[in-house]
Amino acid sequence: MDYKNAGVDIEAGYRSVELMKKHVQETMRPEVLGGIGGFSGGFSLSSFKGMEKPILLSGTDGVGTKLKLAFLMDKHNTVGIDCVAMCVNDVACAGGEPLFFLDYIACGKNYPEKIAEIVSGVAEGCKQCGAALIGGETAEMPGFYPEDEYDLAGFAVGIADEKDMITGSGLKAGDVLIGMASSGVHSNGFSLVRKVFEKELTKEGLNTYYDELGTTLGLALIAPTKIYVNALKEVKRAGVTIKACSHITGGGFYENVPRMLTDGVQAVIQKGSYPIPPIFKLLADKGGIEETMMYNTYNMGIGMIVAVDSADVKRTMEAMEKAGEQPYEIGSIKAGEKGVTLC
Repeated sequence: MDYKNAGVDIEAGYRSVELMKKHVQETMRPEVLGGIGGFSGGFSLSSFKGMEKPILLSGTDGVGTKLKLAFLMDKHNTVGIDCVAMCVNDVACAGGEPLFFLDYIACGKNYPEKIAEIVSGVAEGCKQCGAALIGGETAEMPGFYPEDEYDLAGFAVGIADEKDMITGSGLKAGDVLIGMASSGVHSNGFSLVRKVFEKELTKEGLNTYYDELGTTLGLALIAPTKIYVNALKEVKRAGVTIKACSHITGGGFYENVPRMLTDGVQAVIQKGSYPIPPIFKLLADKGGIEETMMYNTYNMGIGMIVAVDSADVKRTMEAMEKAGEQPYEIGSIKAGEKGVTLC
């Protein structure tokens, strides 16, 4: 009896590491210390000495049951982008620059090529936001996960000068809310998605083309989460102060928008101020989901919202467009009880 007979293939683990090295190497930053394969990842903070009060910011998250689609479609090169996005968007919401990222993959059986495919997506997400992938763990857990399934989670660390942090403290009535378009469902609410499309969750069903989507159902649902780090950096470079910021994730508008507010102000969002992607209409119609529940579960086409002074709206939107994002003026801040109103 040996470890392999117990279901853990050490050699497969070694091969996974070799296959992923090229992807990991592409994410390196000058501050990274040491190579790939050590017991820990080192990152020098010497280049940030110019900050008055450097603050480290962190975020951790996973991909959730969206992974079930990856299993069904046998498509594993985009869920890593989702994993990175869910973490670094949260760091960026506080005004942080993502520095480095670590991933954790737990699987029933280590298929080296599949693991490398997953990590290629993680590396792509890191490249999109400028973070270094400095470490990770692949845990083969036979008997805990089915052989063809895995879980994926991650952890990001970023940095900000305290004076540049986005805290919502400067919010006032008359400030404008600008939303950046999402790529679709992103990585939240997939337990409900899978319930609604239960009969379509087959290879044939997911490969079915929908005219209203302009693509197959599977590709519409698995589209990776947008990473908004560069757009927020571009807004800062344009000289605009972002007063508050919200990453629209699980809980949709009703849970996440109030998190960007301070006492005494409320957000008023105009639902008709931007186009809602057709995947949400299809989801609502097929599942008989009430509109309030849709806005309380999904991003409904807006993945990130910022609040800026009314005089900075044009510069903000131009900066976002320069970064490749589609911005919309979606509402404003008003005096009142802390909360969000959609009208």
